[in-house]
This record gives sequence, structure tokens and C-alpha cells, in this order.
Amino acid sequence: MALNARLDHRNPLVFDTHELGRRPGALQRLTRTVDAPQDLGIKGVIGVPEGAPVELELRLESVMEGVLVTGTARATAEGECVRCLEPLEQQLEADFQEMFSYPDADDRGRVIAEPGDDAEDDEDRLFLEDGLFDLEPVLRDAVVLALPMQPVCQEDCPGLCAECGARLADDPDHHHHDAVDIRWAALQGLADTMSDGEKDEMSGAEAGVDEKQEK
Repeated sequence: MALNARLDHRNPLVFDTHELGRRPGALQRLTRTVDAPQDLGIKGVIGVPEGAPVELELRLESVMEGVLVTGTARATAEGECVRCLEPLEQQLEADFQEMFSYPDADDRGRVIAEPGDDAEDDEDRLFLEDGLFDLEPVLRDAVVLALPMQPVCQEDCPGLCAECGARLADDPDHHHHDAVDIRWAALQGLADTMSDGEKDEMSGAEAGVDEKQEK
């Protein structure tokens, strides 16, 4: 990717590597709690609410070509069960590792005249800018990979009754409704509206027909 533009050190997801230095093998460990940015997760499915706390544990390692960042993010994600549609919460733990390259070095750590001289380099690489790096795109990717595409409130959630929409977990004895064949539905409705006398008359008529047939 292209070089980052005008990173703001006041952004809680922007980190400064000046203290780490450029000596290969130097290490720095950081912990920070930040407010979740907007749309952190799988939109419309599950995610960390904007402004919710996200705990970050980072390990910064100076290498020849840049700074290798390894870390873990922890937060509480919120969503909706895909089976019963009830709100749910899930503890999120997302691991990530990303290289932030020096803009004046290639992938072997060699100094180059201008960033982007190598035809293969800039497309998928993240760069340091004045010793700063922005963790937000890395955090977003890690969170999406760590979250379920089809979240459930519990693994054995039975979902909803297909007939009446009742939540089956709340009513374990709930029985499925008898489905009436649409071809017989009209006759069933007619039978339900007939009076007892009409039913008796029809029964008597059917009995008389049977007797004639026997003779």
C-alpha cells in the first residue's frame, strides 16, 4: 500500500517506535486500552460497539526492514443469535502479527533511493511514517477473522418454532404444529363450520345409500 499520510500521534491506535530504535533485535512491550473505532467487526452480524474498551497487548521488535508488531486484542463483542434472534455477547480475543516497513528499506532491509522502486513492494506492505504506525487496519482484520460469521447464543440453541415463532429454548415442551395440506384446507374449514345436525343428516344419508347398495 502507499505510505501512510499524516499520522496523528494523538490517535490512540497510532504508536511511536522512536524509543525502540532501529537496532535489530531491540524489543518493546506495550499495553494500552483504547476505545473501539466505528464498525469494528462484521457489519450487521456481530462486532465491538463503537467506544467500547479494547485491551491491547503489543510486542514491538526491531528487524532489518522495519518493526514487527505482534499482539492480542481483547474486547466484548455484541450481536444477534442467528437461530433465535436474541441479543448476545461474546468475549473476543484476536491475535495478530504485522510488519511495518521502513519507507527507505526493501524487504531485505537494504536502503533504497525511493519507496516503491521495487515493483513488488508497495502493494501489500504497511509502512512507518516518521517512526509512527497505525494499528487500526491490522486490528480490523484480526477482529473480523476472530468473530463467527453465524453467531449463536449457545451451541445447542434450538432456534424458533417455524410455525408460530416461539423461542424453543424457553419452552422445551413446545410441539410442532400439525400442518394441514392446502388441498384439504378448504374442506377442513367447511367441516368446522357445519352444525352437529348437518353432520348427523349427512351421516344418515350416507347410511341409507350403503343399505341400498347392499340390497
